[in-house]
Amino acid sequence: MARATVRRRVVRLGEAGPRTRPDALAAEEPLEIRLGGDPLTVTMRTPGHDFDLVAGFLVGEGLVHGADQLTSLRYCAGTDAEGANTYNVVDAAVRGGRIPLSAHRNLLTTSACGLCGRDTVDAVRTHSRWKVDEDALTVDQEVLYALPDRLRAAQRTFDSTGGLHAAGLFDARGELLCIREDVGRHNAVDKVVGWALREGLLPLTGHLLLVSGRASFELTQKAALAGVPLLAAVSAPSSLAVDLAEELGLTLVGFLRGRSANVYARADRITTGAAGG
Repeated sequence: MARATVRRRVVRLGEAGPRTRPDALAAEEPLEIRLGGDPLTVTMRTPGHDFDLVAGFLVGEGLVHGADQLTSLRYCAGTDAEGANTYNVVDAAVRGGRIPLSAHRNLLTTSACGLCGRDTVDAVRTHSRWKVDEDALTVDQEVLYALPDRLRAAQRTFDSTGGLHAAGLFDARGELLCIREDVGRHNAVDKVVGWALREGLLPLTGHLLLVSGRASFELTQKAALAGVPLLAAVSAPSSLAVDLAEELGLTLVGFLRGRSANVYARADRITTGAAGG
């Protein structure tokens, strides 16, 4: 089985002069995702929690909405030069048989390329089954401020490599339910959503999703399709992410650092201690 980290020799430069020492790097390998035996896509990812990644990817594409739809996940025979299984091919089986090949050619994430903002937002609305605008979640700002430290404290692979993004799923009290790390921000979110799907938790009503980087349109899309009413990021959102959040009624928080944050959409879900939690 592939590992999340690899060891390499590195020449360390400093005042004492060059020194050779071992260094831990975040692993990055391709993962081919198949659906009912047909090739669907290939993503570069950090090995680990691959079944969560595939399940979450299918949710983010609007192809799967509940755990009962995903009947099996299995590694296929992808081999290296020595004939050993690389564990870099996963086939997903869905209830009802194969999804039409047209779905394989029109992935929601990639089909947005070249379209205008209005069309991309409409595409997500079409695929979204959960109405996050109706979610009654409220979160005290003190709970919000505490999330980045809780996420960072749980980033075990980042501690050894310094090269991974993280996504964390929290409840309204700020309890960390699931954390996943990956070289790709979107993969980390897919792994969290996939875990939630396999645990039978979708839609993620009343939950918060925190990402360690910026909030892109794609991550906002993935949150909405999983039924997450609040997405927070330690860095900036993109303009299209804000447009999508406003359209869908999803609370979008950026620059969540220390005791400050910017709320770009649905700020009414964030309360102060004086107003209740």
